[in-house]
Amino acid sequence: MNRIVHLALKVEDLEKTTEFYQKVFGFREVETRKTRDHLSRHLTDGALDFTLIKYDEGTESEESKASGEGPCIHHFAIEVDDIEKHAAQLKQYGCEIVSDPGVIPVKFRAPGGTVAELVPKGRYKQPAQK
Repeated sequence: MNRIVHLALKVEDLEKTTEFYQKVFGFREVETRKTRDHLSRHLTDGALDFTLIKYDEGTESEESKASGEGPCIHHFAIEVDDIEKHAAQLKQYGCEIVSDPGVIPVKFRAPGGTVAELVPKGRYKQPAQK
């Protein structure tokens, strides 16, 4: 079964936002990495990959602007077993592909305007339970 495995927020202050989710809700940091034009800080609540995204100053990529200006829920990810099959289905529904061709994950604008992405199974590991 396909499932939601990831939620990403676009933030202005990565450190302050990280501290908030760690101290108030007990989320754990999994990793921080630079990807294309942004820094991604991956946190977890024990079940979901919860990522804070800080885009580079002055970036003009389609992906950075896909969900609008300023802080917001940027996108969520749906884990699928066949990226190409599901990407073809997106096109049948008239979804706009937001990510550059050949880039995985495949970000898209769903009917209604929400930004989501297709990810392959296993991209976001389930954290070990304590």
